[in-house]
Amino acid sequence: MPWFKSKDKRERLFWGAMKILGLAFFTILVGFPFYWMLVSSLKPLQEILMNPSNLLLDLGRISLTAYTQVLFEHGFLRYLLNSAFISLATVLLTLVLATLGGYAVTRLGFRGKKTLSGGILAIYMLPAIVLVIPLYVLLTKLGLHDSLPALVMVYLAQTLPVALYMLRSYFLTLPVELEYAAMIDGCTRLQIIRRIILPLAAPALASVALYTFMIAWNEFLFAFMLLDTPEKFTLSRGVVQLAESVHLSKQLVMAASVMTTVPIMVLFLMFERFLIQGLTKGAVKG
Repeated sequence: MPWFKSKDKRERLFWGAMKILGLAFFTILVGFPFYWMLVSSLKPLQEILMNPSNLLLDLGRISLTAYTQVLFEHGFLRYLLNSAFISLATVLLTLVLATLGGYAVTRLGFRGKKTLSGGILAIYMLPAIVLVIPLYVLLTKLGLHDSLPALVMVYLAQTLPVALYMLRSYFLTLPVELEYAAMIDGCTRLQIIRRIILPLAAPALASVALYTFMIAWNEFLFAFMLLDTPEKFTLSRGVVQLAESVHLSKQLVMAASVMTTVPIMVLFLMFERFLIQGLTKGAVKG
């Protein structure tokens, strides 16, 4: 009927317009703080002081002074290296332990297997704030307070349970017949993991690596509690210290915040498809 078709068309146009408006609204809501941060870090300090409400950026007057000061005068080059070391070490340890643990839970038979599988995610459900004081006391008594390797161990305890759960769900989707064929050819379990499991599980491993890196790179609570020496600060810890210096320009804080945010954004855009594949592949059998 013509009136039905026109009504249906009007409804499709209406909801299409609402979808576009909704996407535009949330894009502005999420993107505006980063835009303001980026513009404030690239403007000359005199322009910011004279007209702080101006949100436009003159490309001919871009200044990188704030970035050079943050990197070389306020120790952020060191903070950047510290964060990179902690994040990469956490990613490496998490991938190795989660791969071995996830494979053991899905392929090997042992007592308490179901209990262990359920407990993997239950551990992750504990809020981080509950663990701060016990971990602080424990690491202090062990002489590991104010130590980057100790911070790696703390982050590993945060990321390993969910990484195990993600890889376990993914390994369940892989055909076990391939492993039986490899065993007939004389492969050991470690060779099966290296030659069959790792190539097939590349999307899941990439998503776990990205998730782990984001957690370790952005984490602040444990870095604030466990690190006291400025030379050992991470980026997030350094940004807070910089923000607390009332005599410094907020332009420097904005530059430091951009430096902390951009690497994660670049990595996310580069590995977004792997993250989606890794999170959805094991959804059916997880």
